[in-house]
Amino acid sequence: MAIINNALSGALAAQVALTASSQNIANLQTKGYTRQAALLTTIGPGADPRAAGNGVQASSLLRFSDGYKSQAMWRAASELGAHSQNQPYLSQLESVMGDKTASLSAGIDEFFGALNAVAGDPGSTPLRQQVLTSAGLMSERFNGLNNVFNAQLQSVRTQRSAIVDSANAQIATIARLNAQIGAANASGQNASSMIDARDQAIDDLAGKMALEVSDNADGTRNVSLKTGQALVLGGIYGTLKAAPTATSAQEFSLSFANTTYVLDAGRLGGQLGGLTRYETETLAPLQQDIADIARQIADKVNTQLGLGYKTDGTAGSALFAYTPGSGADMLKVASGFIVEDLAFSADGTPGDTGNLQKLVAVKSQPITVGSIGTVLLSDADTQLVGKLGVDSQLNKAALKTTTTVRTQSVDDWQSTSGVNQDEEAVNLVEYQNMYQANMKVISVANQLFDATLAMMG
Repeated sequence: MAIINNALSGALAAQVALTASSQNIANLQTKGYTRQAALLTTIGPGADPRAAGNGVQASSLLRFSDGYKSQAMWRAASELGAHSQNQPYLSQLESVMGDKTASLSAGIDEFFGALNAVAGDPGSTPLRQQVLTSAGLMSERFNGLNNVFNAQLQSVRTQRSAIVDSANAQIATIARLNAQIGAANASGQNASSMIDARDQAIDDLAGKMALEVSDNADGTRNVSLKTGQALVLGGIYGTLKAAPTATSAQEFSLSFANTTYVLDAGRLGGQLGGLTRYETETLAPLQQDIADIARQIADKVNTQLGLGYKTDGTAGSALFAYTPGSGADMLKVASGFIVEDLAFSADGTPGDTGNLQKLVAVKSQPITVGSIGTVLLSDADTQLVGKLGVDSQLNKAALKTTTTVRTQSVDDWQSTSGVNQDEEAVNLVEYQNMYQANMKVISVANQLFDATLAMMG
């Protein structure tokens, strides 16, 4: 009887719909899961003009996915990644360079303060020794800060290498899932779970570098860098590489289809781009600025001492030794330098302080620092710390903004693709009622069939 076929189709369709809702509820807390629903369509009556129809069928399972919202979420992940990795480094430098008791400014002030103090008694051995001691302490501050810079450089490069390794794993995963999704779609299988896994891999990869994602007719997706180089084309994928160079920097490249492209990491976006810009635009210039200050202090003090005379009447010698690019020994007191070598006299007369006064005046002389130009020696460190503070505040503001945008984009994606517990609860009740109603129809049809048989008997 047609009535039984109709009711049976309704019961089966309700089962499919209930199964989809149960899957949604089961994955209520699954990250990246896209909710599904059965698409119910009526089965027409065919050629019989007296037939109402042949029931219903679950023609397909729908994925509630919006490509635009996914793209917006991936772009937000890239922007967030570009600022999130930099802030810990900026905050560390702010803390180290802004410490009033351990800053370069304090060390410079103490050194020139010691020079000023000895002016009242230029022959005092303890006061002269204090000059040497403060010179050594100032040097240690420069060297300690330089070591912080070198440690950050090493950390940034190690972190980028780890990001590249992780990105390569995700790129390979996207290509593998592309192949599986294409095969599933070709055979009519439900590929929703594989699509979710692929989109989650794309989202993770987008945090590491800015991406362009495009869809293909077979359900696969192509992924490329913002700079145009392809990372994934269907089931084919490339490999990123971060290799050290002779200068200890890193060179980034992409190998795809037997071709290797050299990449400008600063333009990659995401975590890789953000870390590279931090290194090239903040860390390396700041390290060079500090080295410039150390070099010019050494040059000016050594030059002035060379114009004076020691206690024994001989010409003065260099107090500082400056070694470019060195870590712990970038600036230090010259080996073998003793208090008697401090050439404070301008004319060789014992007790004269003419050259000492000129040494004290070095603090007020101008120096040239790469990122801030010509400034007084006494102001150089303060201005660098101020500039660093501005850079940190700008990054914090950008980080706050990108975090908000990312949160909003995820919420927007969830509004379409996420599971709504209340909605699924309503669906369960509705499809349960649908199933029970169709089973009731089958029961009525059986009663009619039995009555018909009884009449014929």
